[in-house]
Amino acid sequence: MTGFWPGARLSLALAGACALAPLGAQAQSPGVPGRAAILQSLLDCRGLSDDAARLACYDQAAGAMDQAEAKGDIVVVDREQARTVRRQTFGFTMPSMALFERGVAPEEMDNITGVAKRAYQADGKWVIELEDGAVWQQTDTEVVGRRPRAGTKVDIRKASLGSYFMNLDGQRAVRAKRVQ
Repeated sequence: MTGFWPGARLSLALAGACALAPLGAQAQSPGVPGRAAILQSLLDCRGLSDDAARLACYDQAAGAMDQAEAKGDIVVVDREQARTVRRQTFGFTMPSMALFERGVAPEEMDNITGVAKRAYQADGKWVIELEDGAVWQQTDTEVVGRRPRAGTKVDIRKASLGSYFMNLDGQRAVRAKRVQ
């Protein structure tokens, strides 16, 4: 994956599996944009008035859905899984996260809190690796008063124009960017 940060693989694989599913599973149902055809075929069973036909339709559609999910043609993501993906990708510019924002209004994530697993300096700027694997690097030349180390509380929040502020154990914020 040349040109991508290594940590994106899981998130991009999940988003890609949903967004780029094979055509049979991705065809759009008229009037319901973004809904996979295999899900729509299951929902269409509700319209059958004959009980036996409706049950047969549900059985066939549920079986097809189960097979498609097992093969990776579709991915079913609940709200908590979507929230986890948004947290994992916080700080990165992603092409579209709309896939994870269906239903109720999406939560706007404008900050995260974590714990440093490791902290070191590179070219005079702090690099902080969080316990969840995210890596943030200081972008400005502000001096950090107390040296961060493993266990340091890290708060990162969105700033203006796509930048971020990183607070280390409540000290004055430094500008930072996510590098992994």
